[in-house]
Amino acid sequence: MIELTVNGAVHRLDAEPETPLLWALRDNLGMTGTKYGCGIAQCGACSVMVDGTVTRSCVLPIGSLAGTRITTIEAVEADPVGAKVTAAWVRHQVPQCGYCQSGQVMAATALLKQNARPSEADVEGAMSNLCRCCTYNAIKAAVRDVAGEGATA
Repeated sequence: MIELTVNGAVHRLDAEPETPLLWALRDNLGMTGTKYGCGIAQCGACSVMVDGTVTRSCVLPIGSLAGTRITTIEAVEADPVGAKVTAAWVRHQVPQCGYCQSGQVMAATALLKQNARPSEADVEGAMSNLCRCCTYNAIKAAVRDVAGEGATA
C-alpha cells in the first residue's frame, strides 16, 4: 500500500511504487483534471504541485512521494492565489480547446505563490508548458494580471 496526501486528504493506494502519479490520480483516485499529454515530462499537461513546486506527474513514481503534499487542479481554487489565477484565466478567456489548461493553471499558481511579482523573464521561464492552440499571449496576460494585483492572499 502506498499512502499519498492529495488535496489535503490521505489516500491509501494498492499500486506499485513505480506507478506514475498521473495514473494514480486518474485511475485510482478518479481525479481526471490532470491530463496525459506526452508521457515524457515535456508538455506539462500533467502538471501538479508537490510541496508547492510545479511537477510533471507523468514520470513521477508514487513510491517517491511519501510525506509530500500533492495539489491537483481539483483543489487549486481553494488556494487564494489559485483562485486569482483561475479568475484571470476566465477574464482573459485563455482556454481554446482547454486540454493543457489545468497544467498551465498549476504552473502559473506555483510561480505566483513563489514570486508574487514576477518579471517578464520569470514568467517566460516558469510558463514552459506547451499549448497546441498557442494561447501563450493570453496565458502571459493572465499571469501578468494576477501579478499586477499582487498574487499573495
